[in-house]
Amino acid sequence: MQYKAIIGQWGDDMNIGFKEDLTIEFKSDKNKLPDSDLVDAVVAFANTNGGDIYLGIEDDGEITGLHKSHQDITQLAAFIANKTVPPIAVRAEKSEDKQYLKISVPKSRSIVASSSGKIQRRRIKADGTPENVPMYPHEIASRLSDLSLLDYSSLCVPDATYSDLDPVERERLRSIIRMNPQGEQNLLELDDEELDKALRLVADNNRQLVPTYCGMLLIGRTDSLRGCVPTAEAAFQVMNGTNVILNESFLLPLLAAFEKMETYMNARNTESEIEEGLFRISVPDYNKRAFREALVNAFSHRDYTMMGRVRVQMDNDGLTISNPGGFIEGVTIDNLLTVEPHGRNTALADAMKRIGLAERTGRGVDRIFEGSLLYGKPLPDYSESTNVMVKLFIPKSLPDPNFTRLISEEHRTTGESLPINSLLVLNALKLNRRATVNELAEFSHITVEKARITAERLVESGMIEPSGNGKGRCYTLSAKLYQANNNISGYIRQKGIDSIRYPEMVLQFAKENGGTITRGDVMELLHLTKSQAYNLLKKMVDDDKLDLKGTTRNAYYILKH
Repeated sequence: MQYKAIIGQWGDDMNIGFKEDLTIEFKSDKNKLPDSDLVDAVVAFANTNGGDIYLGIEDDGEITGLHKSHQDITQLAAFIANKTVPPIAVRAEKSEDKQYLKISVPKSRSIVASSSGKIQRRRIKADGTPENVPMYPHEIASRLSDLSLLDYSSLCVPDATYSDLDPVERERLRSIIRMNPQGEQNLLELDDEELDKALRLVADNNRQLVPTYCGMLLIGRTDSLRGCVPTAEAAFQVMNGTNVILNESFLLPLLAAFEKMETYMNARNTESEIEEGLFRISVPDYNKRAFREALVNAFSHRDYTMMGRVRVQMDNDGLTISNPGGFIEGVTIDNLLTVEPHGRNTALADAMKRIGLAERTGRGVDRIFEGSLLYGKPLPDYSESTNVMVKLFIPKSLPDPNFTRLISEEHRTTGESLPINSLLVLNALKLNRRATVNELAEFSHITVEKARITAERLVESGMIEPSGNGKGRCYTLSAKLYQANNNISGYIRQKGIDSIRYPEMVLQFAKENGGTITRGDVMELLHLTKSQAYNLLKKMVDDDKLDLKGTTRNAYYILKH
């Protein structure tokens, strides 16, 4: 396929019509672009996000044409493959007028170098324009980590010794295992060295045990941590409007940092109560389990080669937890709940699971969402995350009492917690009233098949109700939710039975309302005037479907059997 130039007129000059950015670069070829410059540009794109090199175009977008030596696109692609390590397979295509060449470079799944040994990456300068720059050793480590090709936390810390690990912090670790049912209790039977080896806190280096980054981060001495892993810094901030209530930064071993942050959180995490019969349901502003999982994720998945802090901020709007380092390769905002669990610092994440701090399944993000879903609150929001930072926002909001009761009742009945997919589907129906399987999948960010299976299981449990068959099959929340809120009309309306005539809707309402209905109920249900409601009910009495009881204001209608 050949590409037609998008051109504008600058006097007699032809212009491509768009500008350079992170994934687009122009290269002049009037005097033949040096081979090394072209290869370096390909390497830089491959080591970043991929992109397109336009050969034969000046920096300002002016189309000045291809050199004769670059007319053979097959030969050019082969040359680039031979000059990159590992070989990069580019796609080269001429514009329709053959004045310039578009070279499409794929994003590499490894670190790419030129055959001369140069490793470059692409970045945006302070003025917003792009450039290609050398990739330094710590950036290479970060890149490999993003691609899940390097576990930075398992590496030995340069110049660190076994004495840099703190016995007090190791005892804190043992205490966490001891108090946490999810912790591997058999770890407590090991001596210090065996424990450190089992959790990969140390590694054998020339027959000497030396701390790994995992070990230093979890149980390193504070003074040693500052010198060996200065990027382990964290911060906790509390705001009330524009007033700063608390703003503290600290560099501590992670177990001590967790304890400190949980103390700050618990002191400010207020609770409300929802009554359910004889029971009371305590609902905190922020679910404690969700907060811990979010904190674990922030520390275990952050990029420790980058400067910056794990930051927790509480304000009037909600709770924000951010960490340096974007999502690793393959993880996006849309697939957070479905992607196979994998992280940046495998050794560190594994140690946290084994001592009981993190979800053992690796599905910590499920717990984060569950913390909001259980109470009918707005979902956690990752939308402000970038390629260099993950930012989680949990809105502060009141719970939905009736939705909370519905979930709580199901838990008491079955003795089991609802799976995350069930909670997502119920939440989707709460927000959208009724939905098809395809819509449930879209709203919940799960596959269509999972949405179908989940919906039918919820039908079996009586939590949602179906209508129709095949592709037109829709689902709604069950009458339980609306009965609890004395909102039977809302239930009938949300069923969306557009094809049913008014009398049938009136009969359904009465059936759901203990066999009775009033004129006011009909007005609200069908959005009718007083006289319209009266005439409809009179006709249904005449048709022997309802009986009138009482007179004037006290009049009501009952189903005839």
